[in-house]
Amino acid sequence: MSSIKKLAGQTVWYGIPSIVSRFIGYITNLALPIFFAQPSKTADLTQIYAIFPFLNVLFTYGLETAYFRFSQTTDRKKLYNTLSISLLISTIIFTFILFLFRGEIVTIAKLEQNPEFVDYMIGVVFFDTLSTLAFAKLRQENRPRQYAFAKLATAVVMVAVVLIFLGFIPHYLKSHPSNAFLDLIYNPKIGAGYYLIGNIAGSIATFIILQQEFLQIRFKFDKKLWKEVMKYALPLIIVGMGGMINDMMSRLIYQHVVNLPEEQAKHELGIFGNIYRLAVLITIMIQAFRMAAEPFFFNQSGGENPQRIYARVMKFFVIVCCFMFLFISLYIDVFAWFFTAIHREKWVQGLGVVPILALGNIFLGIYYNLSIWYKLTNKNMSGAIITILGAVITIVLNVLLIPRYHYTGAAIATFCCYLFMMITSYFWGQKHYPVPYAIKKITTYLIIIVSIYGFHRALHLISQNMWFNLGTATVLLLLFTYFITKIERAELIKLPVIGKLLK
Repeated sequence: MSSIKKLAGQTVWYGIPSIVSRFIGYITNLALPIFFAQPSKTADLTQIYAIFPFLNVLFTYGLETAYFRFSQTTDRKKLYNTLSISLLISTIIFTFILFLFRGEIVTIAKLEQNPEFVDYMIGVVFFDTLSTLAFAKLRQENRPRQYAFAKLATAVVMVAVVLIFLGFIPHYLKSHPSNAFLDLIYNPKIGAGYYLIGNIAGSIATFIILQQEFLQIRFKFDKKLWKEVMKYALPLIIVGMGGMINDMMSRLIYQHVVNLPEEQAKHELGIFGNIYRLAVLITIMIQAFRMAAEPFFFNQSGGENPQRIYARVMKFFVIVCCFMFLFISLYIDVFAWFFTAIHREKWVQGLGVVPILALGNIFLGIYYNLSIWYKLTNKNMSGAIITILGAVITIVLNVLLIPRYHYTGAAIATFCCYLFMMITSYFWGQKHYPVPYAIKKITTYLIIIVSIYGFHRALHLISQNMWFNLGTATVLLLLFTYFITKIERAELIKLPVIGKLLK
């Protein structure tokens, strides 16, 4: 259990800053309905942020995971120098190519109304990519304070720029229409573009904060080592791209496949993009967990009986995800109230698909845990095959279901894809790297939370009173908490913080 405590401690240090920074950005996303009355106004932002992850995968080409993998057996200075040089050169080349095909990107993404968004996007990707290995180095060397500060600075700077240029300045100019200084720095035509400009500012701030890590780079390139790393890392590009297709494809092709006029299609895309962010609360937790878990898993691989540790980690991870699912699904009326309270009723449409997306994201999180089998056994191509098959499912179901069921069709496609990837990875992984996962318990917990959600929806049919729904939601959440603490008490009591509460 000491290893679980270690992971829990690392998750606090490395995970919480990620949660806080992502949550700050998430709150900013929720504020978009305040700045823009029509969801269609943010459709182009949704489109741009659907492209971002694909570029991040391409620009970093698996080097982060490869750094953790090879740092166990290779001189870390030599590894850091070699991979940093590779990343710098490739980033410059890829950035030049993006600018070269800027016009084609605008056309394909239907960004003719905001072509400058592509320029902003390229700027963000450029600086974020250069920071990738510096962040990996901080995690590997267990330097949480620097990591946390850099992550939080990105979010704070971004939010400050967004609130100033989309909130404060426009409001101020309504009562003070003539201001020479503001006229110099503010252009109302940029509109939602200030969201991306804020993102660039945050990325540059991070780059500056991490300058000490960049100054340690020496231009010593080990060609032999680089070839070994590339052999390991390149299949991870397929894994990453497949994962991004599964995550982003519905938003990328929504306008192309839904049978609606362009403006109405943008309207629905804007709604879906913001509704999707509610389910992404689980993804935020998953990403935070991965920050601590990935180097932890590699470090544990050489220890005594690491499979037993992985199984315990999986069980606790699923339990946390279950609580996240219940929080989102049982209190969905609170999110609906938020949108209606600011007189943006249009944004409430589509909230019904959030639980489907949330459960799908739990499957994704389980898949991330399971994926350690092919990373440890150097069978990354197996992971690539799983994600390719998942991508095929995603594309086919989106094309078939979105025209007929709109938001619901896109949510079902996401759900089915992640369910397939989770099941396939489990059975395949057990053949090559058996891990004694608590399958019966995990399955039972998932069935219980879905049943609780269904029961709560049934109660909602009896009474749509806001306080009745909140009260029953709280009671059901407390009952599930009691159930988990009773079943898992023997192990929960050994964990930090939680264990003290149960004694």
